[in-house]
Amino acid sequence: MARAATTRGLAQRRDLAWYVAALIVIALLSAPQAFAIRRTSTRHRILHHLKSLLWNPMFRPSHNSLLRQNEEIDRLDLPRIQDDDELEALKASGDLVPIVSSEALKIEPSLDPTRRYCRPWTRDFVQDLSEAYYREFHAQIQVNSAVRTVKVQKKLRRHNRNAAPVDGDTASSHLAGVTVDLQRRGLTKQQLVFVERYLFYLNALGLVEPEEERRHWCFHVMVAESYNDWRQTQTIFPVAPVEPRAPAPASAIAAIGASN
Repeated sequence: MARAATTRGLAQRRDLAWYVAALIVIALLSAPQAFAIRRTSTRHRILHHLKSLLWNPMFRPSHNSLLRQNEEIDRLDLPRIQDDDELEALKASGDLVPIVSSEALKIEPSLDPTRRYCRPWTRDFVQDLSEAYYREFHAQIQVNSAVRTVKVQKKLRRHNRNAAPVDGDTASSHLAGVTVDLQRRGLTKQQLVFVERYLFYLNALGLVEPEEERRHWCFHVMVAESYNDWRQTQTIFPVAPVEPRAPAPASAIAAIGASN
């Protein structure tokens, strides 16, 4: 009996604690206008915390992910593109190739045409994903961002404090042309799951390093050079293969010959 009473007492105190906490939150969110600045700040922190608890993507951005992206770039000995002159030289040499819109792929109109470029294996990944997505939903995947120069990244960091740095072990992989940002906002739940599963499979093979960015609602995807070799081993049918026709029976052939 004493144990039961103790259990009831603990439950009552826990309920009381939750009740008091709820009253505090309500009081903070409905404070008088005299405390408008403090109320706004508190509300922002509470809402930000609640959103962070509710937002649980498959590929959450992390420090380790940035390290892995830069390890691949360093392994390939790729340069971080400093300015437009280096960018144009890489285009001229074919080290960077254009991303071209198609029935299955569209490009964010505001993306500078001079930066609609990436490494060949990254372009192949975008093409494969967009075609698979189109076959499933008859809708287009959108590229929001591709290659960037250090100059562009510095400008971006002035407006977005979450943007990756321009140097070091966690530098933006966009600077090497191996990464694209794909539109995530506006996808249905079914479309979102499709893309996440597609990326999960390739990530398990070590072919892509994806992140789901919350601020810009996009898939940030770094593609490894090994994607090109893996791709050559796959049998890809953009459309269903046509079944070969069965040969005509010998009796039918003989009848045709007789009629002639």
